[in-house]
Amino acid sequence: MNGTWEAWGGVITATIAALPLAGCVAWWLARRRGVWRNALCEVGMVVGTVPWVWMILTPAGTGRSVQVVPLRDLIDQLPGDRVVEQLGGNLLVFAALGFLLPMRWGWFADPWRLLLAGAVLSGAVEVAQFALAIGRHSSIDDVLVNAVGTGLAGLASKRWWSSGGAAADVTRSA
Repeated sequence: MNGTWEAWGGVITATIAALPLAGCVAWWLARRRGVWRNALCEVGMVVGTVPWVWMILTPAGTGRSVQVVPLRDLIDQLPGDRVVEQLGGNLLVFAALGFLLPMRWGWFADPWRLLLAGAVLSGAVEVAQFALAIGRHSSIDDVLVNAVGTGLAGLASKRWWSSGGAAADVTRSA
């Protein structure tokens, strides 16, 4: 994948190393609140999203650029050898969030709300990239693909959405 491990191996290693701590936090939250499902969803959203945002906000030099014309960056990337990496990565940025949000908070059990959440969060990240001038390219296409990834991941978890939201949790600890 054209140096992906060299560029992001540290983030991947740190994420894997943090999994036992994340498990302990989920256990602690569940014991404290008495609701395992909520604890697992909350910790999963953080563990599944923070590494991607870390990668996105890692400085890659100085300067900044922005592309506000929809689909231009996607079309430009198609003939390149990093299209799978770029497209796949952008689909996964908020996938954990999209998968788990509707299971934790019933209000997000609507694909349009998930798309909106993904777009808002992605927009915030793109604005941060631009404002921080960390050598990253801010693009409306990233916002669109991140939002689609959030929505698709949410649809993948639809069978676990509870009709009553998180209040319908039946996995209470003793």
